[in-house]
Amino acid sequence: MFDLLSSRYLPDLVVFSLASLLQTGAVVALRREPAVRRRPTLCRAFIPALGVSLLSAAMGFLLRVEAIAHRLPNWCASWVRGLTLMWAFFSILLIAAYAASRLLPRIEPGHSPSRRHFLVSAKTVLLGLPAAAVGYGTFIQRFNLTLREQRIEIPNLPPDLHGLRITQLTDIHLSPFLSVRDLERAVEMANETRPHLMLVTGDLITTENDPLDDCLDRMARLRADAGVFGCMGNHEIYAGTEEYTQRQAARRGMRFLRQESAILRFGAASLNLAGVDYQRRSRPYLAGAERLLAPGAFNVLLSHNPDVFPAAARKGFPLTFSGHTHGGQVQVEILGQNLNVARFFTPYVDGLYHKSNAAIFVSRGIGTIGLPARLGALPEVAAITLVRAAGGDQVS
Repeated sequence: MFDLLSSRYLPDLVVFSLASLLQTGAVVALRREPAVRRRPTLCRAFIPALGVSLLSAAMGFLLRVEAIAHRLPNWCASWVRGLTLMWAFFSILLIAAYAASRLLPRIEPGHSPSRRHFLVSAKTVLLGLPAAAVGYGTFIQRFNLTLREQRIEIPNLPPDLHGLRITQLTDIHLSPFLSVRDLERAVEMANETRPHLMLVTGDLITTENDPLDDCLDRMARLRADAGVFGCMGNHEIYAGTEEYTQRQAARRGMRFLRQESAILRFGAASLNLAGVDYQRRSRPYLAGAERLLAPGAFNVLLSHNPDVFPAAARKGFPLTFSGHTHGGQVQVEILGQNLNVARFFTPYVDGLYHKSNAAIFVSRGIGTIGLPARLGALPEVAAITLVRAAGGDQVS
């Protein structure tokens, strides 16, 4: 059991408690209004809670203005942003819970004690679910680092690459929301897999004020037979640290591939590892990446943005490694479908996808962005094993 009063969890506890008290207090106040006590239609049930949510979002937007945040210490600015997003997320959940509670039958004076108790309990549970969900994602699942083992079958994989072990770390986001100790735990977990090749696919930090050198120092402890390679994420661009990251990583024995490739030898087989900087939506994906291909080698692409997958497959990369999505970071499974915000932006959210004879693996990563919580998308270190596909004619 962890200690909620330790320095690691105290900021989370303060933020979570404040958001919970503010939103729950607003709903309680609304429920005491005479107009709200009448049996509402579905529309009327949404209006009061929606008003609370919009007010919260408006106040949060003002707090998130960068001119204000930049005047604060980094940890404080991060928590201002985190509180804002948590407040908005909590409000959205509360809208649904509040509307559902108003659709329950009214508690009439003539109701039996058992029926009265059931209705009161049902409304209490509904209104308590948002706080429980956000709390679970903030205090439990955000720190529940897992080892994900993934087997990828590749058609016509060179025999000496059969059984190749690749470990991937991505979206570390070392910041006030992820401690150095948590990163050290991820590095230890990665090393325990004893990989032939170690990959880091971008977003080491979140903002320019985050401790990039601390992150690089811990990542320098990563070990793999063929070395540690990486590519840049969008937050390296936002923080303006691409050149610095590449230079300082090289001093620590790591190589970040920026529109370049490296030939690695495994027995008689050649693996050509290519890496590109973050690929923006506003530009054609993988422009000029054909020159990174090596004829006769097994070509692997590192791209933080998984949306490049169709372009990578067309250009001749049979395998791509990506991150960026955090697996949605907050996702809910309903009727067998995983619902999360990332699905509105990309079809490649979490895990293994294939297209013809090409495959992409998208890792959920380690850290968080914005909202300091994970729900249904556990942080992970990914341990991948390459195997030759049976029959040699399809990816499965």
